[in-house]
Amino acid sequence: MARGPDGQGGGAGASLADQIFNEGSIADLARDYSVLPRFDTEAFQAQANAGLSGRGFLERLEWLADCLEAQLPSDFPAMAEALHAAMPPPLDPTKTDDDFGRWIHAVPGTLAVRHGLEDHRNRALDLIHAATQRFSMEYAIRPFLNRWPEETLARLDLWAQDDNYHVRRLVSEGTRPRLPWARNITLDPAVPLRFLDALHGDPARFVTRSVANHMNDLSKVMPDRVLDHLRKWQDAGRQTDKELAWMTRHALRTAVKRGERGALDHLGYRAGQVQAQIVLEDANPRIGEMLELSVTLTSPETLLVMVDYRLRFHRPSGTAEKVFKLKATKLKAGHPLTLTKAHKLKGNATTFTLHPGPHAVTIQVNGQDVASARFELSA
Repeated sequence: MARGPDGQGGGAGASLADQIFNEGSIADLARDYSVLPRFDTEAFQAQANAGLSGRGFLERLEWLADCLEAQLPSDFPAMAEALHAAMPPPLDPTKTDDDFGRWIHAVPGTLAVRHGLEDHRNRALDLIHAATQRFSMEYAIRPFLNRWPEETLARLDLWAQDDNYHVRRLVSEGTRPRLPWARNITLDPAVPLRFLDALHGDPARFVTRSVANHMNDLSKVMPDRVLDHLRKWQDAGRQTDKELAWMTRHALRTAVKRGERGALDHLGYRAGQVQAQIVLEDANPRIGEMLELSVTLTSPETLLVMVDYRLRFHRPSGTAEKVFKLKATKLKAGHPLTLTKAHKLKGNATTFTLHPGPHAVTIQVNGQDVASARFELSA
């Protein structure tokens, strides 16, 4: 859910925290809460704005919760009523995707965990149900799964059938074993499969994307179970062929990068006899330049091919690898197929840092390494 920026405030170089939590968004939040009797919007804005500096992204969310809490009833049921009354209208129910809402509306979830987790579980879950229709509560639901697993799972069984697709998405997204930015949950990863079985046929892409991401998480710990359920969904016929094919590719994307035979076979990329020749335009590129490569594939049989390339990076302490997509296509028997790629050797990538030294690129076809070439990267 890291895609939730509402884009207010800050320039192109502003941090994500500044883009999301700033004077403009705080003013909007103050207007939401101005419907409450005796809510002092000016005092709230002054306090909230004064405390933004020096706080990180999630720290700012906690800070806004602090500032709002100061003007809300201390008794949680009354606090929940006030939070509900101040909510903006639900997100557009006619949309089916990319309607994330705004991070400023995550505050009710924060307060539900703070004050409702122990003594007001049911009221807190009611609040989360309402709040997730404004901004996803996948982070807020996880403490309840850890503290009250059976009771929370019973709620999720109901929510998987909810009329609002944001509520249905929460069931999948909130139970993901590897949800980015979120605390871990102690739930057996196999337990939410019952929810995914119910939700895989959903008409909203917002839901099916979450289901596919959830399955991708599970493929790292129970790959055979994932394949079994994908086959079951195919036989059930509850989802369109096109959407289920997209979900399957998305669910197996990490397994495909790992070259797992079961995932590749399920997608139709069977093992075969493929020969390859790789050519680098420049075997001595510099950091910041392009690595231009071409690979020519041949086979005595016609095959669907998933072609990836794997870069092996030099590190002062050793090596590291990363897989990139090249092409999914058909290789016809006896007909050479040439693919090209210009890969930017970014020195400031967000997930790794390039260092001068010996590197290599390997072409992977249907999970099998078929060709490699070395290159020397310089500063």
